[in-house]
Amino acid sequence: MADETPSPPPTPVVEPPKRIDSTFRNGSVTAIGVVLAFSLGFLNNWASQPGNWIPEDLAAVILIAVGIFFQIWSMAGMLSVSSLEEPIYQRLVRIFLIGLTLVSVGVLVAISGDALGYSRLLLKH
Repeated sequence: MADETPSPPPTPVVEPPKRIDSTFRNGSVTAIGVVLAFSLGFLNNWASQPGNWIPEDLAAVILIAVGIFFQIWSMAGMLSVSSLEEPIYQRLVRIFLIGLTLVSVGVLVAISGDALGYSRLLLKH
């Protein structure tokens, strides 16, 4: 009888993740940068306006600040070479959209808070 040594199991073929074109990613970096600059500019401009703050303002600041954090997180990730891999790129886009949504809701809360503040001022006079 011949000595039969079992052969090792076949190694599964692992395909590398699908990659996106760097030009496409660069456009995403630009778009995220523009929206991030707007978010930071809005927060800076709104916070430096004179006047009394109302409780709704604190909720707006928290929403905008957390949204900006998510936008910065996605921008930092997009600047990495690994963001050319499609799964990572898609995850970073989702993170950015979460940040954009939070900032948008925060801006709406700020606007409605200002409207409420102005209406309270008009009612007092």
